[in-house]
This record gives sequence, structure tokens and C-alpha cells, in this order.
Amino acid sequence: MSELGNKEIFSKNLQYYMSINNKDRYDLVKDLKFPYSTVTDWINGNSYPNIGRIEILANYFNIEKSDLIEKRTLKKNRIPVLGKIPAGIPIEMIEEVIDYEEISEEMLKGDKEYFGLKVSGDSMTPKYLDGDVLIVQKTNDCESGQDCIVMVNGDDGTFKRVIKNKDGIILQPLNPNYEIKFYSNDEIEKLPIKILGVVKEIRRTV
Repeated sequence: MSELGNKEIFSKNLQYYMSINNKDRYDLVKDLKFPYSTVTDWINGNSYPNIGRIEILANYFNIEKSDLIEKRTLKKNRIPVLGKIPAGIPIEMIEEVIDYEEISEEMLKGDKEYFGLKVSGDSMTPKYLDGDVLIVQKTNDCESGQDCIVMVNGDDGTFKRVIKNKDGIILQPLNPNYEIKFYSNDEIEKLPIKILGVVKEIRRTV
């Protein structure tokens, strides 16, 4: 189980401990080396820091961690939704969670793990639309023809259909206006190309 805070309550409490002027923010950035934009997002309630950063902030203001956050238990079937997959960062370490989705207990059988991802762009239309939330099962492999989150050459994760053959893999967008990319078995090892997860469900707000 994880301990999470409510973004709105954290934001209000952080505002309470800061006068929220530019000098205070720049002092915090300078002293703790947090990105200015990240601190601003915390203050505005747009994102939420991980528990380690909350402890650092609490120590900085000389207060208890509980004074900054509202403690609550995260249900096992409540998964984080990410805006994107940052390059080279394990999914478990990503801090900038934009929302949460609940999945069924049935999906969790067999110790399966999931994360959510918000679609950005139209490379996978018409099946997937900009703004859709994908429920993705964490895995480092897939079947040919599955739609996957893939890390390529240390770049941002990409969302494509994976086609496998004896010579390598094809990352295929569903929108014909986008380029199909092929990677040989040698490139898969050297770049590397890594499967991060397989899409299991689409959630769309109409």
C-alpha cells in the first residue's frame, strides 16, 4: 500500500507555509534544487510530489510531514495516470502523476501490474483519440500485433502497434500519415528497444 496526499490539500498547505511570491519560490529552487516549474505546479495543485520530496519539504519548513499532506491509503486497484513516459526513468519512479483510474480486481490476478497513460497526438487514430486514457499492463514483452508503449533509444516512450518478424520489429502507427519504423534484431539490442507495457483498455470521455 502507498501513502498519497490530496493535491488540493497539499497545495493549500504549501501556500500556507510560503507567502507565494517569486522570491520564496526562487529561494526554494535554489536551496533544494527543485525545478521552478515543478514547484509552481505543486503550488497550483497541478501535480503532486512523491513522498521523498514531501519529506524534504517538511524538513525545509521545519514541520511534520503530516502538516503538508492528507494521509490516505491507496487501493491496490487504483493506478496512476501519466501524461507521458519520461526517457530512461522507471515507471515506478515517475512523480508527475496527472490522475488516477480504478481497475477491476479481476485484472490484478496473477500479480499483474498496470499504469495509465493519457494519449497525446493522433498517430494512433482512429482507434485511439487524443485525450484517451489507456490502461496499460506492465510487461517487457508482447505478442505480435499488440498495441504497446515502447522505449526507443533512450527517447520518450512511444505508443505504437508492434509487429514482430524473424528479422526484428515494426512500430506501426494506425494513422497512415505517420511513418512506419523497422528495427532489426541487432538494433533492438544496441539502441535498445524496450517494451514497457501492453494496452488492455481504452477509457474515453465523451
